[in-house]
Amino acid sequence: MNSLGRHILVEFYGGSAEVLNDVLLIETSMLDAAQESGATIITSQFHRFPPLGVSGFIVLQESHFAIHTWPEYGYAALDLFTCGLSVNPWIAYEILKEAFQADHGSAIELNRGQLHLLETADVDFKNPEDVAAYQYSDPQEKRTAWFTDRNDNIALSIRHKGGWVFREKSPYQTVEVLDTLEYGKMLVIDNMVMCSEEDEKAYHEMIVHVPLLTHPARNVLVIGGGDGGSVREILRHSQVEQVTLVEIDEVVIKAAKAHLPTLSSALDHPKLQLIIGDGIEYLAAAADQTYDLIIIDSSDPVGCSAPLFTKDFYLQVHRVLCTGGVLVAQSESPRFNQPKFVELYQDLNHVFGADQVHCYLAFISTYPTGMWSFAYCSKAGPHPLHDFDPHLAQHFSQNHQLAYYNPGIHQAAFCLPTFVKNMITADAPTALV
Repeated sequence: MNSLGRHILVEFYGGSAEVLNDVLLIETSMLDAAQESGATIITSQFHRFPPLGVSGFIVLQESHFAIHTWPEYGYAALDLFTCGLSVNPWIAYEILKEAFQADHGSAIELNRGQLHLLETADVDFKNPEDVAAYQYSDPQEKRTAWFTDRNDNIALSIRHKGGWVFREKSPYQTVEVLDTLEYGKMLVIDNMVMCSEEDEKAYHEMIVHVPLLTHPARNVLVIGGGDGGSVREILRHSQVEQVTLVEIDEVVIKAAKAHLPTLSSALDHPKLQLIIGDGIEYLAAAADQTYDLIIIDSSDPVGCSAPLFTKDFYLQVHRVLCTGGVLVAQSESPRFNQPKFVELYQDLNHVFGADQVHCYLAFISTYPTGMWSFAYCSKAGPHPLHDFDPHLAQHFSQNHQLAYYNPGIHQAAFCLPTFVKNMITADAPTALV
């Protein structure tokens, strides 16, 4: 070799748009390509730009690999620079062409630092003070990748350790578990954050204890919530006799049991009836006035969860709910998904009656905007504040060492910002009977 380095400039055409917008798949492919080429990885960093495009680089002991993608064009540009004879960057070229499902690629190799044009600098590296400055140490690989949950205008990025702890495509969705630096293991479905080990208690404590410390139900139905967090919190209440969990996607339960044990710890509880099935079909077949409390612990209103955000679905919930019973549903962010938030409360008002529908808030740092809402709907049942016993709630929260919920939070959660009140203000329809 008559140069210091080999520099290959690569272009791939006709690649998979889905692959070229998948930051984790690109990161994993780039790292695999570097290793197969014989390179020693020191550090890496990859980032997805909403709505389209991924950039990233890998620092190698032998120099670097870098990439940027344009998924909308099926195009990727790469920079593969290696020094010495131990690495063959053309191996990386072939691996990445296949990984990105490119129709074809082009590349040009440049010899960088041609030896006949160079002169060795007259530097004495043998002096003790100089040797310390240039002391060699074995490289240690460090990886940096960012997961981004976004809509067209707002995004939340969370740094993780790269790659997947778990990834499986079910018939319904793509289920992933990532290992984040700040929040521990994080469950992601179709590129949306569901929950994380360090941040999940705000969500699960508020969706469960607000209704159960107002209405001590005995027979509870949960639609969704395959991670197990809601079931865990429900079963803290000793008066509960049975919990029925209907989760459409068995892969969610599989991922939670394998990688999120603090959430899924109650999924084998003897009081739990676990049903793998469609919540809409289950409700349609259920008898009238079956459950004291129904909790809709769904993901966002896309894909298989979209039908859980319709008036027809809420009518079925109302029918199956006992008179005097309560529905609580996660109702999206007033900031992140305003149209669906407004539509959801309009539908609930028409089904339950506006005076029976109450919005309350929690603050969840791993959800876009941090502000998240829940709908408390009563079927001629208890009011979430007027029928609330703060002394009982205080005893309960202390006894179970809850991380987020307490009686003050319960009461304050229903004190809404003016802009949220204005979004959900409507005429008060007559409640169904």
